[in-house]
Amino acid sequence: MEPTVTNAPDAGRYEIRDGDRLLGHADYRREGSTFVFTHTEVDPDAGHSGLGSTLVRAALDDVRAQGGSVVPQCSFVRGWIGKHQDYADLVAGSES
Repeated sequence: MEPTVTNAPDAGRYEIRDGDRLLGHADYRREGSTFVFTHTEVDPDAGHSGLGSTLVRAALDDVRAQGGSVVPQCSFVRGWIGKHQDYADLVAGSES
């Protein structure tokens, strides 16, 4: 089964799971329509490669679908956006 990413707004994070097993999460704080990503963590023993990228891509796609923006305080999210410039327009205050 492919891992799935869901938003857990009550926990303030996006989660990536394989069934019931939590493989990682991207924590955020909401400020209106802006998602401030503060920390990303993936289980290094999960046995899957690219989980962090899968998690961040799905989270940012969800933010985009909601018409929101992001503040990438987390170095992983910031670095991922830097490598995937088609997501740079989501950064709060960026020029489109």
